[in-house]
Amino acid sequence: MLASFLTVALIVGGAALLSWPLGRFMAALFSGRYASADSLFARIAGSSQDQDWKAYSVALLVFNAVMFAFVFALLSLQHLLPLNPDGQGPASIHLIFNTTASFVTNTNLQHYSGESTWSYLAQLAGLMWLQFVSAATGIAALAALARGIAGHPSMGNFFIDLQRASFCVLLPIALVVALSLAASGVPMTLEGAAQVTTLEGAAQTIARGPAAAFVAIKQLGTNGGGFFGPNSTHPFENPTLWANFIEMAAIIIIPMACVWMFGRMIGRIRHAGVIFVVMAALLLVKITAVLAFEAAPTQAFADLPIEQNVGNLEGKELRLGATTGPLWAAITTSTSNGSVGAMHDSLNPLAGLVPMAGMWLNETFGGVGVGMINMFLYIVVAVFVAGMMVGRTPEYLGHRIEGREMRLAVLALISHPVLILGGTALFAATSWGVDTLNNTGAHGFSEILYEFSSAAANNGSGFEGLGDNTAPWNLATGIVMLIGRYLPILVPLAIVGSLMAKRRSAESVGTLSVESNTFGIMLLITILIFGALTFFPAAALGPIAEHVTLMR
Repeated sequence: MLASFLTVALIVGGAALLSWPLGRFMAALFSGRYASADSLFARIAGSSQDQDWKAYSVALLVFNAVMFAFVFALLSLQHLLPLNPDGQGPASIHLIFNTTASFVTNTNLQHYSGESTWSYLAQLAGLMWLQFVSAATGIAALAALARGIAGHPSMGNFFIDLQRASFCVLLPIALVVALSLAASGVPMTLEGAAQVTTLEGAAQTIARGPAAAFVAIKQLGTNGGGFFGPNSTHPFENPTLWANFIEMAAIIIIPMACVWMFGRMIGRIRHAGVIFVVMAALLLVKITAVLAFEAAPTQAFADLPIEQNVGNLEGKELRLGATTGPLWAAITTSTSNGSVGAMHDSLNPLAGLVPMAGMWLNETFGGVGVGMINMFLYIVVAVFVAGMMVGRTPEYLGHRIEGREMRLAVLALISHPVLILGGTALFAATSWGVDTLNNTGAHGFSEILYEFSSAAANNGSGFEGLGDNTAPWNLATGIVMLIGRYLPILVPLAIVGSLMAKRRSAESVGTLSVESNTFGIMLLITILIFGALTFFPAAALGPIAEHVTLMR
């Protein structure tokens, strides 16, 4: 128990402490206080012209469309291009579509094993590059939203913001993390797979490659895509206890910093503190729950002569301890990271419900930039409901929240469960999903539910147990990832654009304070009602039903 507490305190507490100065730096960076860097970025972009929400959104979409086209072509032609020492051949067109959509949307849902599917060029110039620019896109969108809320006349320039996030935030931190991981034993080489002879005299092929650089940005950008198929359960991605700690802390440090960045850019650091506390409280509840549920032994070993006194060890890396696997599961799904330190399919049923709940809420720090954007949608709803309860026109930081803003906010929030539950219902009722299951009953349903939750939340982790590299799965989850990425970014920008067009009013004593405990409680209740109760029936059919069945 003490070891688990110290592990959580070191990783979550350490990341929280480091997020404070990082958030301060990011706020200064996106507020234009580094003029020399901005001048260079403006020359590279070809323009420093400020953009309203429509121009900013169009620039974001066009750049992402170009990214998609470039990487789609690169993956399609990898067998004809250099840096392919292991001779990887062409992939199916539907897998290429799914993989490109996955990495463009900062999801990194992987229906393949990287070491046996993609060349080094595809992994580095395609997928790893997308892990930088897709993460930078989310941070840029948050900066634009913060400027609008703060009362700036424009949202800034997308291409300058993209470069700020890429070159001044993600790249230098990723370099430090990559060097740390390489020093701990993560491979960093362009040589092909190693051919070795085992002690028994058998020949063995050991995949390797430029994994350290890939793993660093997969964690920091809340991307989650592994260089190797088993992700961070693979000893070449996560070789030591300290590498494990670094990778887990890297998942949440920038999402945490984004909250402080938002607060400083709008000039309301105490408001950011309330938001941070709500997010941290939800994260700690999920961590506590998953560790408690995993303390019970697995039912898979119930009839075997195995002593089970340390909880569920199925699917865990014993060299990293029994605590870090479920802890990783809670952290990676509270953000949109999706990397794994243990097999989620092996979690006890109620423990498996925790990562699903993290993706259903989709704002407990969330993805870099977009987690705070998702929280903004809940803030709009909480402010509107609170205003109606006391009979006042709802206002957020002097901006009047009216019918148009509420309709847009509800559209973005309701799209999330529609994508998850609609896709789950379709695949659970047809051969597209049923024929790809390795498990039947409640657990099989959970595998389908998890896959669509992961795609819609742009998370990328998997319950596994699915034969998901099929045309229906690749096309359906690819479409869900695209909608689940861009709708929740564009709609909040439209909301802020609508607020910017109105006259800003002065706050009075009757205005709901967004820096109070009351607002924090109201926000928490709003999240639980909209984000949690919506999914309770699906949870009852999946993890809860499986738990009840096993307990009989």
